[in-house]
Amino acid sequence: MSLIKSISGIRGTIGGKPGDGLSPIDVVKFTSAFATFLQRNAGGKRLTLVVGRDARLSGAMVDRLVVGTLQGMGIDVIETGLSTTPTTEMTVIDKHADGGIIITASHNPKHWNALKLLNSHGEFINAAEGNEVIRIAESDDYTYTEVDTLGQVTEDPDTIDHHIQRVLALPLVDCNAIAKANFKVCVDAVNSTGGIAIPRLLRALGVTNVVELNCEPTGHFAHNPEPIPANLTQIAETVKKEHCDLGIVVDPDVDRLALVCETGEMFGEEYTLVSVADYVLSHTPGNTVSNMSSSRALRDVTHNYEGCKYSASAVGEVNVTTLMKEVNAIIGGEGNGGVIYPELHYGRDALVGVALFLTLLAKKGMKVSELRKTYPDYIISKNRKDLTPDMDVDALLKKVAALYNEKTDCQVSTIDGVKIDFEDGWVHLRKSNTEPIVRIYSEAHTEARANELAQEVMKEL
Repeated sequence: MSLIKSISGIRGTIGGKPGDGLSPIDVVKFTSAFATFLQRNAGGKRLTLVVGRDARLSGAMVDRLVVGTLQGMGIDVIETGLSTTPTTEMTVIDKHADGGIIITASHNPKHWNALKLLNSHGEFINAAEGNEVIRIAESDDYTYTEVDTLGQVTEDPDTIDHHIQRVLALPLVDCNAIAKANFKVCVDAVNSTGGIAIPRLLRALGVTNVVELNCEPTGHFAHNPEPIPANLTQIAETVKKEHCDLGIVVDPDVDRLALVCETGEMFGEEYTLVSVADYVLSHTPGNTVSNMSSSRALRDVTHNYEGCKYSASAVGEVNVTTLMKEVNAIIGGEGNGGVIYPELHYGRDALVGVALFLTLLAKKGMKVSELRKTYPDYIISKNRKDLTPDMDVDALLKKVAALYNEKTDCQVSTIDGVKIDFEDGWVHLRKSNTEPIVRIYSEAHTEARANELAQEVMKEL
């Protein structure tokens, strides 16, 4: 059993004793704490929160616990039912709500679930706010309301459609160009809510030929839900067999977007953001941001445009969006396929990523594999080290940083874990926000060099 409290929310495995996993008691405790945190900053105002969930098996149970707890705290609820993370974020904005809770464990397997906590801007709360929620929860510092002031629930099943309409209204989304291109697109939604949102979005964009894989939102994930190449063999084969122009893959809560070339080869999750940013910058030049574990390709593409600057943040969506606001970035995101386009909202959004990418592809008149060859070629090697309770990971990372600080052929950053920049590549070591592991990412122009850099640092670790 696992229960992780981090910048990415309250995440755990379903089952077990309270405190060991995401038990019903833990759901109630942390929902009560978040409600209390918001109420203490609301000056006595009666609050309204949006609640949405992905399709994982425990979702309905957790949803009922969350909604009932919020009612017990005297908070009104807009219940969206099956939804996506970006849709829930957009609903907070559109409904002028005071916050929201997204019930999803994102790319984690089906036995996980989580509470992702949103502020009144439809954005994740920051680390300091999250720590205060955890403090309130651990001290049981909350009080429920009396019967006459219980919260009320309003159901709104149309939030995905509203989200799609907002995407279609963006100036850089060209439905006519997409329709004229007559794309044939395959979608793998890993049996979650992307199976509702993405085919509906494609048809609204003018794509009439859609091949659906794993689009029924049953929560029985057809494969490991993390959209990385090892898990995407089915769609790769289907794209080739069905002669599709493109394959689209999303994770269970639809904030990550991976693309498959017409050849069945991966476009590269890192290059989702790179390509969309290139399109946006070509029309509205500005600054860009991604996290420290993302490819240098975004930096290279950004610097192709005069006066445009690239910046790197710590890992975590809230860290990316905070830096985006500081540098007034026109687009940003994370190399895991997360596109953040402030023209719509400050949140990773696979729907806006799809719409902008298809517009780019239609206007370029290229095949997806041809488009990929126009971008700087980098290879990222992704490794991991499972944690055990006796590991002092912080001490280990400090020793690694000290070792490489003594060398003259690299630069070391400890903003987020340890990142070591070499002239021809980099290695980034950090504790995961979502799993009990250390991630070791490395990048270079060749796979061999990326693996060599990773192995060198892992040996020292």
